[in-house]
Amino acid sequence: MLDYLWLVPALPMGGFLLLALLGRRLPRRLTAVVGAGSVGLAAVAASLVAVSFWGREPPGHAYHQLLWVWLNTAGFNPAMAFYLDALSLVMMLVVTWVGFLIHLYSTEFMIDEEGYSRFFAYMNLFVSAMLTLVLADNLLLLYLGWEGVGLCSYLLIGFWYTKPENGFAARKAFVVTRVGDTAMAVGLFLLFTQLGTLQIQDVMVRAREAWPVGSTLPIAASLLLLGGAVGKSAQLPLQTWLPDAMAGPSPVSALIHAATMVTAGVYLIARTHVIFTLAPPVLTLVAVIGAATLLLAGFSGLTQRDIKRVLAYSTISQIGYMFLALGVGAWSAAIFHFMVHAFFKALLFLGAGSIILALDHEHDMFKMGGLHRQLPTTFWTFLIGSGALAAVPLITAGFYSKDLIIWQSYASARGSVWLWAAALAGALLTSLYTFRMVMLTFFGPAGMQANRKPGWRMNLPMIVLAVLSLAAGFIELPKSLGELPILSNFLKSALPAVVITAAKEGREPLFELISGGVSLGGILAICLLLRRAPRFTEKLVRTPLGATLHRWWFVGWGFDALYDWMIVSPYIYLAHIGRDDVVDLFYHWIAWVNRVGYRALSATQTGRIRSYAVGLAIGAVFVIGLVVIL
Repeated sequence: MLDYLWLVPALPMGGFLLLALLGRRLPRRLTAVVGAGSVGLAAVAASLVAVSFWGREPPGHAYHQLLWVWLNTAGFNPAMAFYLDALSLVMMLVVTWVGFLIHLYSTEFMIDEEGYSRFFAYMNLFVSAMLTLVLADNLLLLYLGWEGVGLCSYLLIGFWYTKPENGFAARKAFVVTRVGDTAMAVGLFLLFTQLGTLQIQDVMVRAREAWPVGSTLPIAASLLLLGGAVGKSAQLPLQTWLPDAMAGPSPVSALIHAATMVTAGVYLIARTHVIFTLAPPVLTLVAVIGAATLLLAGFSGLTQRDIKRVLAYSTISQIGYMFLALGVGAWSAAIFHFMVHAFFKALLFLGAGSIILALDHEHDMFKMGGLHRQLPTTFWTFLIGSGALAAVPLITAGFYSKDLIIWQSYASARGSVWLWAAALAGALLTSLYTFRMVMLTFFGPAGMQANRKPGWRMNLPMIVLAVLSLAAGFIELPKSLGELPILSNFLKSALPAVVITAAKEGREPLFELISGGVSLGGILAICLLLRRAPRFTEKLVRTPLGATLHRWWFVGWGFDALYDWMIVSPYIYLAHIGRDDVVDLFYHWIAWVNRVGYRALSATQTGRIRSYAVGLAIGAVFVIGLVVIL
């Protein structure tokens, strides 16, 4: 079955091509079959490939499939080829299965929308591009998938393009991520010129052999790759595009946040981990960026009114945890949290979409309330997803993945008490903003009435994801709970094992109790506060300090205003100054000549046939006269 690996990205691509060419002619039911079915078949193919990989692991713990040579010039010969190892296998399974569940949900959620076939065409292309990214055996093909998910994010965020604000959000996502993509492209040029190849595994081997630890070249290369990663994964300082990306339909948000796009940066760092380990200062920077991002996003999540924007800031925060894990060398913990996060974040966005659809596209949580009885399936699945996001101890997968990162941010050889404190504070913030969202949406005084209940195509994906949000954590149990490191053992062939400081080895149960207590304490505190003293927060916000912090956090710490002041406004000002410079005057002259010529020629078009005949006769006489004379 390994020989059929190419089918995994090819099936969604085939669905995209079919819908792009024939979508308008297909009935909606057939469009749904093609859109969701192609991704479902890709998920089945991925599972069969995974079973074959596990049953008879290839030599070297990796399988390479060459389809054709893409370019072959001057020793540069990147191929259309796929590389399957433990890391890309986990990514492939998550992308295909979570992507399929989101597609199935979308067949009902989008049924009344215009552009039904266009929506599924974009979604299929999105999944295919992400699969190309994670399976690519060379950095050029990876970059093709990288740019593909960027294009699809633009198309899907601005799907409802008739609203100007949606088009603005799409352009913002495209432009901001281009900043990081440019840095990444320069990094690829650097790697090729210095190492002579873009084959990922060859790059890793040659970098280890040629570059001393801490030397200039690996630091420069890893910084440039990190630029691409922070752009795609919405980390400081390029995180501003993600909250505005909520302009797209809820299934789009689920796909971007759970299985594609924002996890690409995490994968890039993990895939090129050798380069980052050769640059210890950059690896430390990765951890610091992750810790700072998870805190800043957590505070902003506390102040939002839009249910999807709360989830957007939570994604920024949770990706921050993954960056923190990568930065301290906890590679497997980062991938574990990526997998678990894909389950509960897809579930939460799908649940939010169910609520929004039932309330006639209302997003404001303060206009909701009392929905736990009106939407029981959505409530229970959303509650499970929220519990996983808040890392409720023992029973949710989020506890096992997040607790592992919190512990290893302290105990690993690259960890520190400051990184651990930031991760622990982030866990408290997560509990607070998550269950604030739950309480405002499902409890308290009843607000709007649900006018539409989800059918089985929306409920089934939420139920499956809820089960995974509970059960997925049991594949990586800590020592205090039986020690079952299934995932980390599997990933050892692709990623280095974390190095735990010997002096801190026996403290894990204590730190688990602390992190579990913080999560439960945050949940209990916000629930009691909103039920027994609901006006306390309103009074707090009215104080001068409270009002200032609330405004600051609500607008994402003012990064948009800062960038507008530092970059956008000066650029526009300089453009206005330079619009009539010498270079522009030359082109103004060319335009003037064209306008004069146009007027002269248009004057000959009078519409009078006699004038045309006289003109032809005069021209004929003139030509004959020239022939006779010459």
